[in-house]
Amino acid sequence: MPADVVQTRVDAIFREQERAHFTDARHAILFKPGRYSIDVNVGFFTQVAGLGPLPGDVAIDGHVHAEADWAKGMALVNFWRGVENLSVRPTDGADRWAVSQAAPYRRVHLNGDLALDDGGWSSGGFMADCQIDGTVRSGTQQQWFTRNSHIGGWRGSNWNMMFAGVEGAPPTSFPEPPYTSLQTVALIREKPFLHITRLGEWAVFVPAVRRDTRGTSWAGGAPAGTSIPLSRFLIAHPDTPVSAINAALAKGKHLLLTPGIYRIREPLRIEHAGTVVLGLGLATLLVEQGSAAIVVADVPGVAIAGLLIDAGPVETPVLIQVGPRGAKHDHSRNPTLLADLFFRVGGETVGKAQTCLEINSHHVIGDHLWIWRADHGNRDGGRVHVGWTESTADQGLIVNGDDVTIHGLFVEHFQKYQVTWNGERGRTNFYQCELPYDPPNQAAYKAGKTRGWAAYKVADTVTSHEATGLGIYANFTADPSIVLDSAIEAPRRPGVRFASITTISLGTGQGTIAHLVNDAGAAARPGAVRQTLTRYP
Repeated sequence: MPADVVQTRVDAIFREQERAHFTDARHAILFKPGRYSIDVNVGFFTQVAGLGPLPGDVAIDGHVHAEADWAKGMALVNFWRGVENLSVRPTDGADRWAVSQAAPYRRVHLNGDLALDDGGWSSGGFMADCQIDGTVRSGTQQQWFTRNSHIGGWRGSNWNMMFAGVEGAPPTSFPEPPYTSLQTVALIREKPFLHITRLGEWAVFVPAVRRDTRGTSWAGGAPAGTSIPLSRFLIAHPDTPVSAINAALAKGKHLLLTPGIYRIREPLRIEHAGTVVLGLGLATLLVEQGSAAIVVADVPGVAIAGLLIDAGPVETPVLIQVGPRGAKHDHSRNPTLLADLFFRVGGETVGKAQTCLEINSHHVIGDHLWIWRADHGNRDGGRVHVGWTESTADQGLIVNGDDVTIHGLFVEHFQKYQVTWNGERGRTNFYQCELPYDPPNQAAYKAGKTRGWAAYKVADTVTSHEATGLGIYANFTADPSIVLDSAIEAPRRPGVRFASITTISLGTGQGTIAHLVNDAGAAARPGAVRQTLTRYP
């Protein structure tokens, strides 16, 4: 394609999406292998991806960046976008990715420096499988998680910056500065991606499970994994009937969801081991009539990636269920993967759910999950689709399965526990949570006699659990006198461990978090808004 044609189309998409915080438009901008001289400014609900087997197969001589000009530099709501699987050579030696949640920066080789802010506040991002030749400058980022990458250096911190398996990361110095670095990642499976093979055929590459890893998956060339021809996928569009999708899944087909809004009145049913469900351009499943969006049988090796799940106005018990309750099978050799999976209750429309994500199967890997009950939203006839009694949801995540590992977990604003973990040997690397803004008073926000609902609840029966790099924030704007007794509730036993914990009463103190874990740690409150705990117990 002529360079001016590419630039004109990319610019047109950005003009449409720059301010489109809530919209039905979805875009995937895909670059075939080759070299391009172009500037790609990435707006809302836009995915930019290279189609080569390796990041260097698509070279951008220019910028692939996210800005916050539309909000005068404030990137606090720069959500729902992504870039992956390409190399970028900025002409000025630097690029910018000023984002907050649900904006992954994956499998990118950046020949230069990278800024993570645009002057105003930014809050919560995710980088994985990247090589940044220069320095990453976090600026105003309040929290950030980087996994399995190589960086030339890191500069900046605010509340909670965590690194796992990152070459060039700063050493652990939490809480001042609040860096936490794990030398290796015990268990990971990278996100599948669409690509064109060396023979010119379209396929989806499914990376293999890796253990005890450090650095990128592609530093030594092509990583281990399986390339699945696109002929083995159903390529779905928003008007594809769910019955046709389920018929294809039942026959053992994989599923590629092209950009758009899919109205779901019965769940997509995944019954075969190794099934891949991959969304492009933040393909969105909008649940209607109280249905689940996806139900997965107790089978190994499933991969679900690149989707936004929207709750509808009829309450659903669970939006995605991985394995039936009581699942018993051992999937340790071939774990299921949930990657770049985002949930939304309210905001665009009225949403109601009891639980967004329920993991019942054993040996599941989560890699970048944002589970969000909306604190702000779209205006429809003057109404904003948020509120304590309008868009309702009890819990973000329930984990019943054993040996579940989650890297980069973001759960916010639910009305009861944000996360409930009942399974054994669970592990979380980086957790970011804002408590709900809108409880009208303390009486409406109590778990029995306990003031508030913990942001991270480990069941009393659990004997082994580990979580590192947790930031939990109170912003009780409807009633700043509300108190949460404990940010984290967990059994008091040696096998249940937490490290690098931060609590904050946002602003000048919008509410109180009395303790960090159980009864340990001082209160984050007006006049003492930030508290930390290096480890528990």
